Amino acid sequence: MSTQRVFAARLAGCAVFDPAGDRLGKVRDVVVVYRSSAAPRVIGLVCEIPGRRQVFVSIGRVTSISSGQVITTGLINVRRFQPRADEVRVLAEVVGRRVHFVDGSGSAVIEDVAIEPNRVGEWAISQLFLRKPKTSASPFSKGPTAFATWAEVREQHTPGEAQSAEALAASYAELRPADLANTLLDLPEERMIEVAEELSDERLADALEEMPEEEQVHILERLGDERAADVLDAMEPDDAADLLAELEPERSEELLQLMEPEEAEDVRMLLRYGADTAGGLMTSEPIIMSADATIAEALATIRRHELHPALAASVFVTLPPYETPTGRFLGAVHFQRMLRYPPHERIGAILDDTLEPLLVTASAAEVARRLASYDLVSVPVVDQARRLVGAISVDDMLDYLLPDDWRSQDADEPLPAAPTTAPIPIVRRG
Repeated sequence: MSTQRVFAARLAGCAVFDPAGDRLGKVRDVVVVYRSSAAPRVIGLVCEIPGRRQVFVSIGRVTSISSGQVITTGLINVRRFQPRADEVRVLAEVVGRRVHFVDGSGSAVIEDVAIEPNRVGEWAISQLFLRKPKTSASPFSKGPTAFATWAEVREQHTPGEAQSAEALAASYAELRPADLANTLLDLPEERMIEVAEELSDERLADALEEMPEEEQVHILERLGDERAADVLDAMEPDDAADLLAELEPERSEELLQLMEPEEAEDVRMLLRYGADTAGGLMTSEPIIMSADATIAEALATIRRHELHPALAASVFVTLPPYETPTGRFLGAVHFQRMLRYPPHERIGAILDDTLEPLLVTASAAEVARRLASYDLVSVPVVDQARRLVGAISVDDMLDYLLPDDWRSQDADEPLPAAPTTAPIPIVRRG
């Protein structure tokens, strides 16, 4: 086995391969067990395999481990990982803990942990990367760093003192929102809340949008009112409306009062519609432009990285005003059509006015039929005056049709049919 010292934070996200070079998954954490007189012993890795399932890989099945990749024997138990009472995850539970130096020189926070095998191949924690308290009053300064062995420090928790989760949150910076959501849900409850508090409003909002509504509510209730309102501001209006609909009306109104007025107005509008109607499924922030805008301007708009891919596929054209509820809906232009014309061409000249919008009162079944019948990735939604009030993307429809706990299902488990208020008939062609 490789004898290279490896730091856990750098190991996270590394690919796991079998002896033939086929990729099996990626590392998510390192599992250790504490010992009375020696450094914690590494017993295995938590790896994520296709289907977003986290499984345990015993260290005995690892033939090579480095900061770049992990090679295994290829034999993996695909049972979902559930930590036992004596097992501790390094990134989830050790990183961020405060320790005190045995020589009495002060305290520090663990920012990373190095693991290394001994002569007989037993892996253990060999070194800690620590951050001492800062010595400058500047808010931008950080404390000095130091390395120490496990024997040179001791853990000591002050009653009521929360462990720092800043380093752990930073280690999740490269995770996609869905992966971040799953990783947070796999943490112990208190640790999950600590890490959630360290994430930026936008990053936490992205993660909440990928969680079951029950978990969303649980995390939101653990945040302070001001922080909860900031996170709701950062969420997509339709997701924020779905979350607030799960709360008691009084609590929902309190948070709406704390939100930015413009964001709160969009959410209030969505809350007026039933969950199984086009109004309840739509987002109130589609891409809207005037007919006089050029193709170059439209393409520049849909290039914005924060736009959802499904909504960025089409530009909706209306009469002024150009924010929902807009003026009269005129039509839509798909980005593929824009690519076929010169940049100076007006989008009004290539407008598809045959796309019939849905009324806000349309049923979810009608929305699904419209998306499927015309192979659409999004469909416009209008009110009785034909003013554009939003759009429904295909992923919004999938979220509605799938069962509430679909995110927690394993890849090979069949998904039960989601209950709907109106059945969607299957029409066979030919």
